[in-house]
Amino acid sequence: MTKAAAGGGGGAESPVADQLRGLGVKGVLVRMAERGQLLARECEMPQCYHHKGRSAFDPVTTPRTKWAPSPDHYPILKSAGGRLVPENVRLSHVRCNNWDFGRRTQIRTAPREGQVPRRHRRDPEPQGCPPAHGRNRWTAAMVPKAYVS
Repeated sequence: MTKAAAGGGGGAESPVADQLRGLGVKGVLVRMAERGQLLARECEMPQCYHHKGRSAFDPVTTPRTKWAPSPDHYPILKSAGGRLVPENVRLSHVRCNNWDFGRRTQIRTAPREGQVPRRHRRDPEPQGCPPAHGRNRWTAAMVPKAYVS
């Protein structure tokens, strides 16, 4: 019995890989799913902003929609020299990836510009960034999770 037939989660017959191909995804994300490195077709960002939840994705089009699947460079960001290899990639929505990058950029540059880090301000809500799915507003407890991840 093959690994895929035994329900091992890997191999070219991986249901996650088939789902990604059905959305028009190519490259490293499909290879990761075939090898069993992606166990579910879900946004892996710490904060997912899709109103339908982590597993809802739009098909890949040109240009990509905000809810299309996107490879996120993590833990080493692309801007810091991270490469698009399985060890440094996670599945995300385009919008979640962009907002996470914006948040990380704000955190990195705030102390250099003499700004008070957001965690020390009275208003914990990040500017222009809606709260996570299922929440109405940001709370003080959510901010460290979003900024540390």
